[in-house]
Formats: sequence, C-alpha cells, structure tokens
Amino acid sequence: QVQLVESGGGLVQAGGSLRLSCAASGRTFSSYAMGWFRQAPGKEREFVAAINWSGGSTAYADSVKGRFTISRDNAKNTVYLQMNSLKPEDTAVYYCKAVRILTTYWGQGTQVTVST
Repeated sequence: QVQLVESGGGLVQAGGSLRLSCAASGRTFSSYAMGWFRQAPGKEREFVAAINWSGGSTAYADSVKGRFTISRDNAKNTVYLQMNSLKPEDTAVYYCKAVRILTTYWGQGTQVTVST
C-alpha cells in the first residue's frame, strides 16, 4: 500500500513559478514510476509529466514541455513538479500517481490557480 500526499499548490500570477511535491509512504517508492496529472473544472483529467523509477527517463505533455520539470528523490520518497512560466490555462487540481505493473495509487490533489 502506498499513500501519496501532494503539496505546494496555491495562487500565482501568470509568468510565475510553483513547485509541487508528492510525498509517498512505504519502503517501495523507488520501484514505482511516478506521474503528475491535472484536472481543470469541467474537463477530463489529463497527463502532465511522468518519470521512471530511477529518474533517468521523463515524459511531458506538449502543453507543458519546456516549462515544467519532473524529478524525484528516492531517498526522500518524493516526486516533484517544478512549474515555470505558468499560464492561466495551467489552472487545475494537480494529482500525483504511482504505478507499478498492475498497481496504481493516486493522491488527493493540490489546487493550482494562475491569475492573469
């Protein structure tokens, strides 16, 4: 069982930055691939970024490529999402996801609001 707790969301002006964190419980964190997803009001949840178990491979949605950076610290059981040059369309609840073979866990989400 893995529990995920996101933090770091908030209100920021367009062009600003935020760093989201997702802290995981358990001793098997390093065996999970991790991802960030987001869901805006009235829209479906969408993929933002992912990172493999070692941190050696990452992937990004086209909409955030070049602005967001995903990273992880397996010693701290934490995955991060550095978000720069934020836009109003980045406003959403951001969720952390852990995946290993047939097992998936989600966090409760953290709100990010980008004002004009």
